[in-house]
Amino acid sequence: MSVFRASSLVVACLVATLHAPPARARQESSRAAANRRESIYRGGLVSPPLPKPEFTLTDTSGAAFDFGAKTRGYVTLLYFGYTHCPDTCPLQMSMIEQALRKLPAESASQFQVVFVTTDPARDTPGVIRAWLDHFDKRFIGLTGSDKAIEAAQIAAKLSPAKKSAMRPDGNYEVGHSAFVLAYTKDNLAHVVYPEGVKSEDLAHDLPYLAKQ
Repeated sequence: MSVFRASSLVVACLVATLHAPPARARQESSRAAANRRESIYRGGLVSPPLPKPEFTLTDTSGAAFDFGAKTRGYVTLLYFGYTHCPDTCPLQMSMIEQALRKLPAESASQFQVVFVTTDPARDTPGVIRAWLDHFDKRFIGLTGSDKAIEAAQIAAKLSPAKKSAMRPDGNYEVGHSAFVLAYTKDNLAHVVYPEGVKSEDLAHDLPYLAKQ
């Protein structure tokens, strides 16, 4: 949403408020405040915001990782993808790494990045760890059964990933959602980052996400 469009929307809400009954005026005022707050973001706004999903998978050390409990109190960037992805996944993870690198250390400590594989057959814990370490050793990698990973995607309101037909060389691709879901400390995703978002845009948004 452009700043001009967002500002116009706020003005329209405020004009309507002046002529609205008291109860409606309060509702419109609240909506206008939300529009003013959310217009600062460069990512894609989600309305209503998405609740943080509840699921438990396995991290790269082999320990159970309760996503809801382990990420509580952090701004959490969640991404579903796979390490053999030829383009989108490395670009999205690189975008996150570059944006976080621009933050002061005390600010960066408020964020967690969680990568969930959509290709557990090839993405062993060791493979995931080595791949994530190319971006940032603090990034959390998760795996599990096909059924558990599918359930996690559904819980996050995403379409489950699907494998393409096997090629003669034995390889295949995995079609999956390319969104980075940004859950703020209120355990809601108000903003998502689709493929093509630049690291500068995410870097711009990160301080605001920390205050949400």
